[in-house]
Formats: sequence, C-alpha cells, structure tokens
Amino acid sequence: MNEFTSLTHLVKRIADSTVRRLSAYLRFLEDFENRGLSTISSEELAKRGGTTSAQVRKDLSFFGSFGKRGLGYSVPELAGRLREILGLGREWRVFIVGAGKIGAALAQYRGFRQRGFTILAAYDNSSDKIGKKLDGVAVRDIEHLERDIQREKPDIVVLTVPGDQAQKVVDRVVKAGVRAILSFAPTQLHAPADVAVKTVNMAMELEGLSFALTNRD
Repeated sequence: MNEFTSLTHLVKRIADSTVRRLSAYLRFLEDFENRGLSTISSEELAKRGGTTSAQVRKDLSFFGSFGKRGLGYSVPELAGRLREILGLGREWRVFIVGAGKIGAALAQYRGFRQRGFTILAAYDNSSDKIGKKLDGVAVRDIEHLERDIQREKPDIVVLTVPGDQAQKVVDRVVKAGVRAILSFAPTQLHAPADVAVKTVNMAMELEGLSFALTNRD
C-alpha cells in the first residue's frame, strides 16, 4: 500500500474534525520549534487550539502512544510524526482547474510548496487566460486536461470553477484517474467511493462565524 492510499484510508476512518485539529497542532508545534521549545504539554496544545487536553490526547491516541506522563510531548518528535500522519513527507502534485480570481490566487500562493504541494499547472477555457503564467504556473487549455493527467499524473485536482460546471469536471478528472479533489465550487459533488472529495464552502464558514457572533455571551 503506497503513502497516498494509506492517507486516503486514514481520512475515511478518522473524522474530518480530528484531521483539522491535527493540522492545527502541527502549526502550533512548528511555532514552538521556532521559539526553541523542546517539550509541550497537552494542556498547552489544547489552550492554543481552543479545545481540551482530553481531546488532544484522544486525537493523538488514534495513531499510537505519544509523550510521557509528567513530561509532555517532545516538540520535534511529535511535529515529525504529525507530518507523517498528514502525508507531508513527500511531494503532492496538483492541478488547478479554473484560473479565475480564486484559482489564480491559489496558483500564486507560495506556502503550498513549503507543505509539499507542487502546483504543476492551472486550466481554463478562456482564451484571455490560456498561455499566461501565474507566478510561474502555466495556464493551459482545459481541452488538454485528460491528456495531461495521463501524462503528468497529479495526485490532487483543485476545482475553482462555477457550480454548474463542477460536476462535469469531476467526472472528467475521475475518469482520467484522479483520486483526490478539493472543490471551491458552491455545489454538492458526486464521486465514486474511492475518490476523496473535500469542499471548501465559504458561505458555510461565514455562517459559522455569524452563529458564533450571534450566540456570544
């Protein structure tokens, strides 16, 4: 079983909320590393993450035993283990479909490479965008999408297309062999069970903030 298949199985088995917290813990640990701290307690991680120490311990317990009672966690060791769990120890090849404002911003975001995500190309159907470069990322004709998937074998496709076009693109990339999709399209997508699909719904995120503001003490 390769790393990508292992990660796909892991995400299916572990709740999305747990995976998001693990990602947050890693960022806190990296901040601690930069500050020269060698150990950290579950209480300190919980305080940073707005959760409880029991939740931190439960999240980590899915993946083995970490830390020592009374001593806490080794910052570099736990950070390294979380990078392994999150699949950040290798390069992930990414295509972006849709070179509008969101797609262009993602293509030019340099932080992805620091996490191992390499944007190979962006795709669009607009002649005004095809042939241009977004901070070194070429915008290609979407007509060549399947051909390029077969040739370059991206691990992940990011969709930043209008909602009424998203399912058609999903069908195309799945048929071409892609098994992981991140969608910014405001619509529900359907894909086979062996394809991991994550949706970033900005309206829902804002509604969550609206709820938090409305129900403040």
